[in-house]
Amino acid sequence: MKQLLINSNLIDQYSTFFLNALIDYSPKLIGALLLLILGIWAIRFINSVSRKIMIKREVEPTLIKFLSDIIFWGLRIVLFIAVISKLGIESSSFLAILGAAGLAVGLSLQGSLSNFAGGILIILFKPFKLGDTIEAQGAIGKVIDIQIFVTQLLTDSNEVVFIPNGILSNGKIVNYSEKAIRRTDINIRISYQINIQVVKNIIQNILDSNPKIIQDQKPILFVRELTDSGITLAVQAWTTNEDYKEVCASILEDCIINFNNNKISFQDE
Repeated sequence: MKQLLINSNLIDQYSTFFLNALIDYSPKLIGALLLLILGIWAIRFINSVSRKIMIKREVEPTLIKFLSDIIFWGLRIVLFIAVISKLGIESSSFLAILGAAGLAVGLSLQGSLSNFAGGILIILFKPFKLGDTIEAQGAIGKVIDIQIFVTQLLTDSNEVVFIPNGILSNGKIVNYSEKAIRRTDINIRISYQINIQVVKNIIQNILDSNPKIIQDQKPILFVRELTDSGITLAVQAWTTNEDYKEVCASILEDCIINFNNNKISFQDE
Protein backbone atom coordinates (compact mmCIF):
# COMPACT_ATOMS: atom_id res chain seq x y z
CA MET A 1 0.00 0.00 0.00
CA LYS A 2 2.85 2.32 0.85
CA GLN A 3 4.54 1.51 -2.47
CA LEU A 4 1.36 2.35 -4.38
CA LEU A 5 1.15 5.68 -2.56
CA ILE A 6 4.76 6.51 -3.50
CA ASN A 7 4.12 5.61 -7.15
CA SER A 8 0.99 7.75 -7.14
CA ASN A 9 2.94 10.72 -5.77
CA LEU A 10 5.64 10.27 -8.42
CA ILE A 11 3.00 10.20 -11.16
CA ASP A 12 1.45 13.36 -9.77
CA GLN A 13 4.85 15.05 -9.64
CA TYR A 14 5.71 14.06 -13.24
CA SER A 15 2.26 15.09 -14.45
CA THR A 16 2.58 18.46 -12.76
CA PHE A 17 6.08 18.90 -14.22
CA PHE A 18 5.01 18.06 -17.78
CA LEU A 19 1.89 20.22 -17.48
CA ASN A 20 3.93 23.20 -16.29
CA ALA A 21 6.51 22.60 -19.04
CA LEU A 22 3.75 22.40 -21.64
CA ILE A 23 2.20 25.63 -20.37
CA ASP A 24 5.59 27.36 -20.42
CA TYR A 25 6.47 25.97 -23.87
CA SER A 26 3.04 26.39 -25.52
CA PRO A 27 3.64 30.01 -26.71
CA LYS A 28 6.76 28.88 -28.58
CA LEU A 29 4.95 25.83 -29.96
CA ILE A 30 1.97 27.88 -31.12
CA GLY A 31 4.26 30.54 -32.59
CA ALA A 32 6.29 27.92 -34.47
CA LEU A 33 3.09 26.27 -35.79
CA LEU A 34 1.71 29.60 -37.01
CA LEU A 35 5.06 30.43 -38.58
CA LEU A 36 5.07 27.06 -40.35
CA ILE A 37 1.55 27.52 -41.74
CA LEU A 38 2.19 31.09 -42.88
CA GLY A 39 5.59 30.10 -44.29
CA ILE A 40 4.16 27.25 -46.38
CA TRP A 41 1.48 29.58 -47.77
CA ALA A 42 4.08 32.30 -48.49
CA ILE A 43 6.38 29.83 -50.28
CA ARG A 44 3.56 28.66 -52.55
CA PHE A 45 2.54 32.25 -53.26
CA ILE A 46 6.10 33.41 -54.04
CA ASN A 47 6.75 30.37 -56.21
CA SER A 48 3.51 30.89 -58.15
CA VAL A 49 4.14 34.63 -58.69
CA SER A 50 7.77 34.09 -59.78
CA ARG A 51 6.70 31.37 -62.23
CA LYS A 52 4.05 33.65 -63.78
CA ILE A 53 6.58 36.49 -64.12
CA MET A 54 9.07 34.19 -65.87
CA ILE A 55 6.38 32.84 -68.21
CA LYS A 56 5.26 36.40 -69.01
CA ARG A 57 8.85 37.34 -69.87
CA GLU A 58 9.13 34.23 -72.09
CA VAL A 59 11.92 32.58 -70.12
CA GLU A 60 12.98 29.14 -71.38
CA PRO A 61 10.58 26.48 -69.93
CA THR A 62 13.48 24.37 -68.64
CA LEU A 63 14.95 27.39 -66.85
CA ILE A 64 11.53 28.23 -65.36
CA LYS A 65 11.26 24.75 -63.85
CA PHE A 66 14.83 24.83 -62.55
CA LEU A 67 14.57 28.29 -60.98
CA SER A 68 11.16 27.45 -59.49
CA ASP A 69 12.66 24.36 -57.81
CA ILE A 70 15.60 26.40 -56.49
CA ILE A 71 13.25 29.04 -55.05
CA PHE A 72 10.91 26.40 -53.60
CA TRP A 73 13.57 24.35 -51.80
CA GLY A 74 15.64 27.38 -50.80
CA LEU A 75 12.66 28.99 -49.07
CA ARG A 76 11.77 25.67 -47.44
CA ILE A 77 15.23 25.43 -45.89
CA VAL A 78 14.94 29.01 -44.62
CA LEU A 79 11.49 28.23 -43.17
CA PHE A 80 12.77 25.08 -41.47
CA ILE A 81 15.61 27.00 -39.80
CA ALA A 82 13.19 29.76 -38.73
CA VAL A 83 10.75 27.23 -37.20
CA ILE A 84 13.38 25.36 -35.17
CA SER A 85 14.78 28.70 -33.97
CA LYS A 86 11.27 29.68 -32.87
CA LEU A 87 11.10 26.46 -30.88
CA GLY A 88 14.28 27.48 -29.06
CA ILE A 89 16.58 25.00 -30.79
CA GLU A 90 20.05 26.37 -31.55
CA SER A 91 20.30 26.72 -35.34
CA SER A 92 24.02 27.52 -35.63
CA SER A 93 25.00 23.89 -35.05
CA PHE A 94 22.46 22.77 -37.61
CA LEU A 95 23.83 25.24 -40.17
CA ALA A 96 27.38 23.96 -39.55
CA ILE A 97 26.23 20.36 -40.09
CA LEU A 98 24.33 21.39 -43.23
CA GLY A 99 27.40 23.19 -44.60
CA ALA A 100 29.68 20.22 -43.92
CA ALA A 101 27.19 17.86 -45.54
CA GLY A 102 26.94 20.14 -48.57
CA LEU A 103 30.73 20.22 -48.93
CA ALA A 104 30.95 16.43 -48.70
CA VAL A 105 28.21 15.96 -51.29
CA GLY A 106 29.84 18.53 -53.58
CA LEU A 107 33.22 16.75 -53.48
CA SER A 108 31.64 13.36 -54.17
CA LEU A 109 29.56 14.66 -57.08
CA GLN A 110 32.13 16.68 -59.02
CA GLY A 111 31.09 15.11 -62.34
CA SER A 112 27.44 15.81 -61.67
CA LEU A 113 28.27 19.40 -60.74
CA SER A 114 30.05 19.77 -64.08
CA ASN A 115 26.91 18.56 -65.84
CA PHE A 116 24.85 20.88 -63.68
CA ALA A 117 26.98 23.88 -64.67
CA GLY A 118 26.80 22.79 -68.31
CA GLY A 119 23.02 22.63 -68.09
CA ILE A 120 22.90 26.17 -66.71
CA LEU A 121 25.09 27.42 -69.58
CA ILE A 122 22.92 25.68 -72.19
CA ILE A 123 19.73 27.09 -70.69
CA LEU A 124 21.14 30.62 -70.43
CA PHE A 125 22.97 30.91 -73.77
CA LYS A 126 20.53 28.71 -75.75
CA PRO A 127 22.77 27.17 -78.45
CA PHE A 128 19.71 25.06 -79.26
CA LYS A 129 16.12 24.64 -78.12
CA LEU A 130 13.49 21.91 -77.98
CA GLY A 131 12.68 20.62 -81.45
CA ASP A 132 16.02 21.63 -83.01
CA THR A 133 18.07 19.08 -84.92
CA ILE A 134 21.67 19.16 -83.74
CA GLU A 135 24.91 17.24 -84.10
CA ALA A 136 27.03 16.82 -80.98
CA GLN A 137 29.39 14.24 -79.53
CA GLY A 138 29.06 12.05 -82.63
CA ALA A 139 25.25 11.94 -82.49
CA ILE A 140 22.68 13.63 -84.75
CA GLY A 141 19.09 13.96 -83.63
CA LYS A 142 16.15 16.10 -82.64
CA VAL A 143 16.29 17.67 -79.17
CA ILE A 144 13.35 16.22 -77.21
CA ASP A 145 14.32 17.24 -73.68
CA ILE A 146 16.78 19.62 -72.02
CA GLN A 147 17.27 18.65 -68.39
CA ILE A 148 19.61 20.24 -65.90
CA PHE A 149 22.09 17.34 -66.09
CA VAL A 150 21.52 15.74 -69.52
CA THR A 151 20.09 16.55 -72.93
CA GLN A 152 18.09 13.96 -74.87
CA LEU A 153 18.25 13.55 -78.66
CA LEU A 154 15.94 11.43 -80.80
CA THR A 155 17.76 10.00 -83.82
CA ASP A 156 16.25 9.12 -87.20
CA SER A 157 16.29 5.45 -86.17
CA ASN A 158 14.10 6.30 -83.14
CA GLU A 159 16.92 5.92 -80.63
CA VAL A 160 17.13 8.22 -77.62
CA VAL A 161 20.65 9.53 -76.97
CA PHE A 162 21.47 10.96 -73.54
CA ILE A 163 24.37 13.44 -73.64
CA PRO A 164 25.73 14.82 -70.33
CA ASN A 165 25.51 18.60 -70.34
CA GLY A 166 29.09 19.00 -69.10
CA ILE A 167 30.73 17.61 -72.25
CA LEU A 168 27.91 18.96 -74.42
CA SER A 169 28.45 22.57 -73.35
CA ASN A 170 32.24 22.28 -73.78
CA GLY A 171 32.13 20.54 -77.16
CA LYS A 172 31.22 21.39 -80.73
CA ILE A 173 27.50 21.74 -81.44
CA VAL A 174 26.09 21.98 -84.96
CA ASN A 175 22.53 23.34 -84.97
CA TYR A 176 20.84 22.44 -88.26
CA SER A 177 17.58 24.17 -87.27
CA GLU A 178 18.99 27.59 -86.37
CA LYS A 179 18.31 28.90 -89.89
CA ALA A 180 15.15 28.36 -91.93
CA ILE A 181 16.95 27.13 -95.04
CA ARG A 182 19.81 24.71 -95.58
CA ARG A 183 22.17 23.93 -98.45
CA THR A 184 22.77 20.48 -99.88
CA ASP A 185 26.36 19.42 -100.41
CA ILE A 186 26.33 16.41 -102.71
CA ASN A 187 29.41 15.05 -104.47
CA ILE A 188 29.05 13.11 -107.75
CA ARG A 189 32.06 11.35 -109.29
CA ILE A 190 32.37 10.65 -113.00
CA SER A 191 35.24 9.37 -115.16
CA TYR A 192 37.33 11.45 -117.55
CA GLN A 193 35.90 9.55 -120.51
CA ILE A 194 32.43 11.05 -119.96
CA ASN A 195 31.50 14.41 -121.48
CA ILE A 196 31.38 16.66 -118.44
CA GLN A 197 29.15 19.23 -120.14
CA VAL A 198 26.49 16.60 -120.84
CA VAL A 199 26.57 15.54 -117.20
CA LYS A 200 26.33 19.14 -115.99
CA ASN A 201 23.35 19.80 -118.27
CA ILE A 202 21.55 16.74 -116.91
CA ILE A 203 22.17 17.72 -113.29
CA GLN A 204 21.24 21.35 -113.95
CA ASN A 205 17.90 20.29 -115.47
CA ILE A 206 17.26 18.16 -112.38
CA LEU A 207 17.97 21.11 -110.09
CA ASP A 208 15.83 23.50 -112.14
CA SER A 209 12.84 21.15 -112.22
CA ASN A 210 12.75 20.26 -108.51
CA PRO A 211 9.92 22.33 -106.93
CA LYS A 212 11.36 22.04 -103.42
CA ILE A 213 14.65 23.69 -104.34
CA ILE A 214 14.68 27.43 -103.67
CA GLN A 215 15.35 28.97 -107.07
CA ASP A 216 15.83 32.48 -105.68
CA GLN A 217 19.14 31.20 -104.32
CA LYS A 218 20.42 29.77 -107.58
CA PRO A 219 21.73 26.18 -107.31
CA ILE A 220 25.45 25.83 -107.90
CA LEU A 221 27.16 23.05 -109.86
CA PHE A 222 30.94 23.04 -110.16
CA VAL A 223 34.02 20.83 -110.36
CA ARG A 224 35.25 20.27 -106.84
CA GLU A 225 38.20 17.97 -107.40
CA LEU A 226 40.26 16.26 -110.09
CA THR A 227 41.72 12.93 -109.04
CA ASP A 228 43.66 10.18 -110.78
CA SER A 229 40.49 8.15 -111.25
CA GLY A 230 37.93 10.81 -112.15
CA ILE A 231 36.16 14.13 -111.67
CA THR A 232 34.20 15.14 -108.57
CA LEU A 233 31.25 17.44 -109.18
CA ALA A 234 29.73 19.39 -106.29
CA VAL A 235 25.95 19.97 -106.24
CA GLN A 236 24.80 22.77 -103.93
CA ALA A 237 21.14 23.71 -103.76
CA TRP A 238 19.14 25.55 -101.11
CA THR A 239 15.96 24.20 -99.57
CA THR A 240 14.00 24.40 -96.32
CA ASN A 241 15.00 22.40 -93.26
CA GLU A 242 11.82 20.35 -93.55
CA ASP A 243 12.58 19.33 -97.16
CA TYR A 244 16.36 18.89 -96.82
CA LYS A 245 16.51 15.08 -96.63
CA GLU A 246 13.85 14.63 -99.32
CA VAL A 247 15.65 17.03 -101.68
CA CYS A 248 19.01 15.28 -101.22
CA ALA A 249 17.45 11.90 -101.90
CA SER A 250 15.49 13.25 -104.87
CA ILE A 251 18.59 14.75 -106.51
CA LEU A 252 20.51 11.48 -106.21
CA GLU A 253 17.58 9.39 -107.43
CA ASP A 254 16.97 11.63 -110.44
CA CYS A 255 20.68 11.55 -111.26
CA ILE A 256 20.68 7.75 -111.23
CA ILE A 257 17.63 7.58 -113.52
CA ASN A 258 18.93 10.15 -115.99
CA PHE A 259 22.47 8.77 -115.99
CA ASN A 260 21.16 5.28 -116.75
CA ASN A 261 19.00 6.64 -119.57
CA ASN A 262 22.06 8.34 -121.07
CA LYS A 263 24.40 5.39 -120.44
CA ILE A 264 26.47 7.40 -117.93
CA SER A 265 27.97 5.60 -114.96
CA PHE A 266 29.16 6.91 -111.61
CA GLN A 267 32.85 6.65 -110.82
CA ASP A 268 33.89 4.50 -107.86
CA GLU A 269 36.09 5.93 -105.15
